[in-house]
Amino acid sequence: MSEKPQQLTSDNYSGVAPEVLNAIIQANNNYAESYGNDPWTVEACELIRQKFECDCEVFFVFNGTAANALTLAQICTPFHSVIAADTAHIVTDECGAPGFFSGGSQIFTATNVNGKLPVDAVDYFVNKRNDLHYPKPRAVTITQSTECGTCYTPQEITAITRQAHTHDLVVQMDGARFANAVAWNNCTPAELSWKAGIDVMTFGGSKNGGMLGEALIFFRKELAEDFSYRCKQSGQLGSKLRFISAQFIGLLQNDIFLKNARHANNMAQYLADELIKFPGIKLMFPTQANAVFVEMPPRAAEKLQNSGWHFYSFIGAGGIRLMTSWNTRPETVEAFVNDCRDALTLI
Repeated sequence: MSEKPQQLTSDNYSGVAPEVLNAIIQANNNYAESYGNDPWTVEACELIRQKFECDCEVFFVFNGTAANALTLAQICTPFHSVIAADTAHIVTDECGAPGFFSGGSQIFTATNVNGKLPVDAVDYFVNKRNDLHYPKPRAVTITQSTECGTCYTPQEITAITRQAHTHDLVVQMDGARFANAVAWNNCTPAELSWKAGIDVMTFGGSKNGGMLGEALIFFRKELAEDFSYRCKQSGQLGSKLRFISAQFIGLLQNDIFLKNARHANNMAQYLADELIKFPGIKLMFPTQANAVFVEMPPRAAEKLQNSGWHFYSFIGAGGIRLMTSWNTRPETVEAFVNDCRDALTLI
C-alpha cells in the first residue's frame, strides 16, 4: 500500500493557507499585550463585524468542540435542553461537551432530513411537555453546512428561527463550514446568519485554511455577558491570543475565506460528478458544500483503502464520506476516480 500525497478524508487533513501563515508571521514580529489585548485581535474582531455587517461581540477559542460547548453553556442552565438534528456534531462528535460545560443540560434530537433540522421539531419538543420534570427547551442549534454536506438556505434558517423565537428560544449555529455554505448560497454572511434570525454562531477557521481556532459571534450582545470569564475558566483564553485571531485577518482580508470555500466546493462537485458516472455508485445526499457521500460496494471501498486512500465509513454499510479542502488539487480527484474505476472493475 502506497500513501497518497493528498487525501479526501477530512478538511482537517489540509495544511494552512499561505495568507494565514503570513498573518501569523506578522503577529510574531513584535511584542504585544496578552489575552487578546493586542492590535491583531482588535483588527480581527472589526473585520468580522464588517463582513457580517453587525455590531456583534466576538471571541476566539482553540477548537470547534469548545466553540459549540461554550456557546450552548452560555445559553443554557443545567435544567435546560437543546433541540438539534440527530446528525448534529454536538450529538455525535463532541463527547458530551455541551452537557459537561453547561452542568447537565440535555440534547433532544429530531430525525434529520438530508442533515437538516425539520422546522416542526421545534414545536414538537416545546409542546411535548411543560412540567418541571422535563428539561426545559432553551436553545435550537443547526449546523452550516450540515454533517451530510448540505446547506441551509436563508429562507430555511428563517423558518426555524421564527418558530424558535416564538417560544423564546435562542438559536445557535455551528458554523464550522459556514464559508462553504455562504459560497454555495451565493449570499452574504449577514444574510445567512443574523438577518435570518441566528442569535449566536461559531465561525470556523480550522476547516477553511486556518491552523487552529474558531471565532464565536454573539449577534445578541446581551447573551455574551461575562462570556470572557467562561472562556478563562474552561481553559480557552489564549495567553498569546493574537496567534488565533490573526488567522482570521488572513482569511477575511480580500475574502480569502470565500475563495478557499469556493475551491473546496468546486472540487467536491467535480468529484461527485465523476463518481456518479460509475454503475454501482450512488450519491447519498446532494453535494452542496465540500463533502461527498456515496454508496459503493464494500469490496470496492476495501480495495481503495488497500491502495492507500483514507476515508470514513461511519454512515452504514457501503456508505463513505469524502471531503475536499481549500487546497485539494484536481489531480487528487482524478487519481481517486481512476483508482475507484479500477476497484469497481476488479470486484
